[in-house]
Amino acid sequence: MPERIFIGVAWPYANGPLHLGHIAGCYLAADVFARYHRMHGNDVLMVSGSDSHGTPITIRAEQEGLTPLQVLERYHAGFLETWQRLGISFDLFTTTHTENHQRVVHDIFRKLYDQGYIYPATTLLAYCPDCRRFLPDRYVEGVCPHCGNPRARGDQCDACGRTLDPQDLVTPRCLLSGTTPEFRESEHLFLQLSAFQEPLLKWVEQQKHWRPNVLNFTRQFLKDGLKDRAITRDLSWGVPVPVEGYEEKRIYVWFEAVIGYLSAAVEWAQQQGAPERWQEFWKDPATRSYYFIGKDNIPFHTIIWPAMILAYGGGLNLPYDVPANEFLSLEGRKFSTSQNWALWVPDYLARYDPDPLRYLMSINMPESGDTDFSWAEFVRRNNEELVATYGNLVNRVLSFTFRNFGGVIPTPAALNAADQAMLDRARSALAEVDRLLSQCHFKAAIGQAFALAQESNRYLDARAPWKSLKANREDAATSLWTAMAAINCLKVALAPFLPFSSQKVHQFLGCAGHVESERWDFDWILAGVKPGQTLQHPENLYIKLEPQVAEEESRRLGVKV
Repeated sequence: MPERIFIGVAWPYANGPLHLGHIAGCYLAADVFARYHRMHGNDVLMVSGSDSHGTPITIRAEQEGLTPLQVLERYHAGFLETWQRLGISFDLFTTTHTENHQRVVHDIFRKLYDQGYIYPATTLLAYCPDCRRFLPDRYVEGVCPHCGNPRARGDQCDACGRTLDPQDLVTPRCLLSGTTPEFRESEHLFLQLSAFQEPLLKWVEQQKHWRPNVLNFTRQFLKDGLKDRAITRDLSWGVPVPVEGYEEKRIYVWFEAVIGYLSAAVEWAQQQGAPERWQEFWKDPATRSYYFIGKDNIPFHTIIWPAMILAYGGGLNLPYDVPANEFLSLEGRKFSTSQNWALWVPDYLARYDPDPLRYLMSINMPESGDTDFSWAEFVRRNNEELVATYGNLVNRVLSFTFRNFGGVIPTPAALNAADQAMLDRARSALAEVDRLLSQCHFKAAIGQAFALAQESNRYLDARAPWKSLKANREDAATSLWTAMAAINCLKVALAPFLPFSSQKVHQFLGCAGHVESERWDFDWILAGVKPGQTLQHPENLYIKLEPQVAEEESRRLGVKV
């Protein structure tokens, strides 16, 4: 029976272009997972959008003399182009600056407010005497009291992942003026997170399928004790507070942004002409909800958002899994947009094809620990693995067949033991990739696929159809057909990871339509290698990169080579 899969992906702040850290953190994994499930015939909804109201947008607007809306519109358009060029296949990528989103946020807010889970209280907020205003939490930096990180923000420490308040910081300073802020009282509305300590702990202990890093972090966070958190701030940009007397305040972005997963589903359903269809993904207990995020967002998705869902009631599904990735570094250093230490995705796509990047980000995905991107490694893997292993397999099999068998798939004779062993290996590899992808083990899954490509090359070398062609044409035809069956299997197994080159292989083999329409079924794949089917003249799948590419790109970053 087809499954129903909801995929929520972290909402990037619309304050700058996307860099490789974003892609490795969540977007590529989410896309691979969505493509895999669509190929299985499952009902998939993958949503996200531009986080429109965070203080990074207002900071950028102040720096450039623009309005926050102008900044949002510019970078949201850039995100849409990046997704299209990189092949990130959202069903909807919206923004949190829509009437629909505000309506859904207000619905949840009012329900929690009416039930007493949102209440007024006085709190200390950072006030900059030089700027003459209250500072959003991200405008305050200082030393983290937990790990000593000297550049912790007023809402969170990126080094240890703890959520913070500005007054928690040691030696806080205003990000704009550098002045030490004063802490003044201001009345705000708070979410009673503490009421959900025990229900959340009980729920989390049932999630045995979560990644260890996610489960351990969440357990420790809960055992440290949940504190009620302010959900309003003294701002002019954001979702208005639907409570009298709070007209000059806005709903804090951490509260309203996670509601975007629900509001995006509502918006998508409306666009489909089926306004109630969102409920299939949110109220059917059989639906499994996955949230793809970076590790710095774990508490918002395993604690705060689930607490909000529990408080709201109404039968909304809690997350099934939160496969958060660790961090990607660049040439051994942490990504830093403020120091312009980043590899921007639009810059990459202006010079190179998308699939080599998707490959390296998949085989090097930071699933269980931090990983690093280097240009030298990119060039090496492109040349040794994409070009020499998979690309070479496809090219030599299809080119040789095209030249010597009239441009069609040859008719095999009876398979010998080596041929059958090759097909059995392909069948088991497809099953293993299937199992690993279903459990969100992306790195291991693509590793299995490339192990099959290596095995296929060894098989081809051993059978050597170029030697048997004249003496035993049927034997050559059989080994080439078997190799094409393995390639057809690889095409399917790699389609979620490498959609552009998989589509090329699909066409080279003379198959019609899109590779995504192929079934994840080995017998179906085998039947697709039809003797007599017209092949398309094959071309190189990948471009070999010269060693100086790594040197040139490293110099662009300022790395000495």
